[in-house]
Amino acid sequence: MRPLVLRGGGWARAAGAGRSPLLLLPRVVSGAAGGRPVDLAYHLMDGRNSETPLVFLHGLLGSKSNFYSIAKALFQRTGRTVVTVDSRNHGDSGHSPVMTYEAMSLDLQNMLNKLELPECILIGHSMGGKIAMTTALQRPRLVKKLVVVDISPIRTIPRTPFPNYIAAMRAVTVDDDLSRSTARNQAEQQLQPYIEDARTRQFILTNLVERNGQYIWRVNIEAVANNLDYLLGFPEFNTPFTAPTIFLGGGNSPYISDSPSGQANRLGSRVVRRRSDEAQDGGGPSSSPSDGENLHAGKT
Repeated sequence: MRPLVLRGGGWARAAGAGRSPLLLLPRVVSGAAGGRPVDLAYHLMDGRNSETPLVFLHGLLGSKSNFYSIAKALFQRTGRTVVTVDSRNHGDSGHSPVMTYEAMSLDLQNMLNKLELPECILIGHSMGGKIAMTTALQRPRLVKKLVVVDISPIRTIPRTPFPNYIAAMRAVTVDDDLSRSTARNQAEQQLQPYIEDARTRQFILTNLVERNGQYIWRVNIEAVANNLDYLLGFPEFNTPFTAPTIFLGGGNSPYISDSPSGQANRLGSRVVRRRSDEAQDGGGPSSSPSDGENLHAGKT
C-alpha cells in the first residue's frame, strides 16, 4: 500500500512501494480558516408537528450515525423534527484546519439557518456537548433547552485516552481491494495493542471507509491532533445561559462533577447520573430539563 495523495480533486497513489499508514488529506473548505462556516452533513427526520426540533451533536471521532437509533425512536414517538449532525472534520462534513468551539458553533448556526429552524433543543455528547454549550452561550435565543451528555464546561481531565487513539489510527495500514469486513478485521488487529476495549475499537473503526478500492480514515486526524489541547478545554464566556439545562453522566463518569467545586461559578443546572442498570425504556434517563436550571461558563 502506498501513501494517498490528492490529485485534481481525486485520490491517487504516490510513487513508491511498500505499506504505509492510512492517510486522509483534509478536504479543506474555502474560507473555513478565515471565519466562514463549513457546510455540515446532517440527517433530517421531518416531523409532523410544530414542537421544538431536537438536534443531536456527536463526540470526538464520532458521527451523526451515533445517535441514529435514539433519534429515530424520538421521531417516531413524539412526531418532532429530529436532526443528527456531522461536525466539521467528522463524518461526511467538510474539513478545515480550524477546530475552535466558536468555529464549530458557527457551522451549527449556519446549518440551523439553512434549515429555517429559529429554535431547537440541543443534545450534545462530549465534544458535541461543548459545541452545544458554546452555541447556547453565544446565541441563547437559538436554544430552548440544553442537554449535555458526559462533559462539563471546564477543561477535560488530563488523562484523556484520545492521544493514544490518534496514535493508533496513524499507525494502521490496510491492504487495497479487500472486502469491508476483512479490512476492518485487519485494522482492528493493529488497533488492539493500543486500545484494549473492543467497543472503543469498533467505535473508531466506524471511521474506516472505502473509496475506489482504497481504505482511508474519513475523520481529519491531523486537524484533531493539532487542535486536541484546545478541544480538551472550553472557551471563556461572561454571560449565563438561563434556559432549562440538564447534564447527564454515567454512574462512574469522570467528566462530570457532582460537587460544587467541580462546576462552581459555571452552571446552575441539574446533574443526573445513571448506572447502566438504571436506564429507562429507550436507553436513557427519564429526567428532563425544568425551569430554573441554567448554565454559566466562567473562566476555564
